[in-house]
Amino acid sequence: MEDILLKNKLDKEQEYFINMGPQHPSTHGVLRLLVNLQGETVKDLKPYCGYIHRGIEKMCERYTYSQIIHLTDRLDYMSAHINNEAVCLLVENALQIEVSDRVKYIRTIIDELTRIASHQLWWAAAGMDLGALTTFFYGLRDREKILDIFEETCGGRLLVSYNCPGGLMYDIHPNFQKKVKEFLIYFKKKLPEYDQLLSGNVIFVQRMKNVGLLTKEKAISFGVTGPSGRASGFSSDIRKKEPYSAYGNVKFKEILREEGDSLARYKCRIDEMWESMNIIEQLIDNIPDGSYFTKMKPIIKLPEGEYYQRVEACRGEFGVYISSKGEKNPYRVKFRSPNFFNLSALDHMSRNQKIADLVAIMSSLDLVIPDIDR
Repeated sequence: MEDILLKNKLDKEQEYFINMGPQHPSTHGVLRLLVNLQGETVKDLKPYCGYIHRGIEKMCERYTYSQIIHLTDRLDYMSAHINNEAVCLLVENALQIEVSDRVKYIRTIIDELTRIASHQLWWAAAGMDLGALTTFFYGLRDREKILDIFEETCGGRLLVSYNCPGGLMYDIHPNFQKKVKEFLIYFKKKLPEYDQLLSGNVIFVQRMKNVGLLTKEKAISFGVTGPSGRASGFSSDIRKKEPYSAYGNVKFKEILREEGDSLARYKCRIDEMWESMNIIEQLIDNIPDGSYFTKMKPIIKLPEGEYYQRVEACRGEFGVYISSKGEKNPYRVKFRSPNFFNLSALDHMSRNQKIADLVAIMSSLDLVIPDIDR
């Protein structure tokens, strides 16, 4: 008995360094975490990025503005359409080109469908990470409805490449409005199942509540935006603060919570899916007539200067900075990716938590690693 007590005491006092990743099933991508453990308690951790770094920012400096758009797909691939839109808006604003209201409405509808599809996959994986395998099947089942709409109108399911400077690649499919309205009717009945399966589950709530606390001050300090920041009370929704496309024409709530724990981040995303459906409902029957494309010069050249455009991606503020020398390709490109800033807070949120809680915290942040490895 004395030997067991001594061993337990030594285990608690001894520090262990373990690698979580770069290909661990709960890291949601190729991310390596060097975790310092004392027993099962996380003392600190260091993220190591770069395992899928492709030098996208440098590549953008050799490509034309139209080609850059397709590289932004490969950052946060769950926000592909929204990332594309950020580059298009920057180019259009720099050249003082006003796209038609039809383009603005269609872009916004697909933005919100993208947000729902992203949150569906997050919900599916978050439940599975904590042992609720059924959520994975339910989440992907519902997400397929959106991907089918994307495939019919955009030609792609994940990396849709539907935006282009001046508007859209082509007009919406004749079935687009009908299919979107059918999805809204379907998903309004299915989203309550998410609460029945997971949100009110006693085990799930105990795993998430008061785990991975992040105060409003710390969220601002780390630059944590999106649902992860708003769960700490940080009002950071670009759609509200700097409306773009058709967001100025709709009424919706910015989802804010004060608790700042993993459960609050979970509930923020559930509530955001309801608000996304609300936004789509206000637009889908009111898509204006008009052109889906404003004619541009074959070779786009931005006037010499510096430009910045930000949008509300699925995981927070996505920004595009371009420095132009007046040539057909930008002189300098920098992306402000939300996942990079959200990851920076992981060490702070995980300290003195259990190693099992680290999985829950990462799930609540909904990290997409290529967005970090730019």
